[in-house]
Amino acid sequence: MTSTVTYNGGLRTTCTHLSSGNQIVTDAPVDNQGRGEAFSPTDLVATALAACMMTIMGIKARDLGLDIEGTRADVNKIMAANPRRIARVEVTFTMPPSHFTEKEKHLLEAAALACPVCKSLTLECEQAVTFVW
Repeated sequence: MTSTVTYNGGLRTTCTHLSSGNQIVTDAPVDNQGRGEAFSPTDLVATALAACMMTIMGIKARDLGLDIEGTRADVNKIMAANPRRIARVEVTFTMPPSHFTEKEKHLLEAAALACPVCKSLTLECEQAVTFVW
């Protein structure tokens, strides 16, 4: 088993990662009857996309002997209605100052776009990914 999720009331949950004990609290967003005081479940999906892409880039960078420490991802999630769902996730990666070759840039970008979360989201969820080198 990966995790447990406990409903705390008030549209809030506590998610516990079983092997580490780390916890994440979620809250329904203000536009869906919540307080918006923590990540919403859909925020976590959008954020997981960026974290997964960055992790896969990190693996590729390590394999290539590159350092991408300090890379930052800014994430924007756009919701749709009827049915309520994530319509679009925008991720902008700002890469650390370095002298990456065009080949290295291409390999890192391709690695990111092949991440498991990216491949798991429905095609109806548009993924707009930008790399700032």
